[in-house]
Amino acid sequence: MAYEFLSPDWIAAAHEIREGLGDVGPAPVSLVMNLTVTDVPFQEGSLLAHLNTDAGPLALEASHHPTPHISITIAWATAKALLIDGQSQAVMSAFMAGKIRVEGDMSKLVALQNQAPDPRADAVIAALRDITA
Repeated sequence: MAYEFLSPDWIAAAHEIREGLGDVGPAPVSLVMNLTVTDVPFQEGSLLAHLNTDAGPLALEASHHPTPHISITIAWATAKALLIDGQSQAVMSAFMAGKIRVEGDMSKLVALQNQAPDPRADAVIAALRDITA
């Protein structure tokens, strides 16, 4: 079954995918990142979420964390282009045009990006694409 990207049903399905990986051990970088996703097609207003590697496996959680290291504001279509469609060039263009706002400790984000990807990452991305309408 396919769901609208970042909808509550999509997030629940993404959690199931994550749980299917089993124990992945601690994250290589301590990062608490708040996300504000604008222009969401399935709800009024922005979607607020956070990622917290300190809380265990990396997973998207509803609401903002009270003490993030970094906060990112991004349009829904740009987030989907990055995470689901793999269009990194479109995202870089959006960032350079000021359509992605980043506040906080950029070194945490850079450190996370410089980590070797989990060997299961391709399978997870494929599974996320499969559940995305």
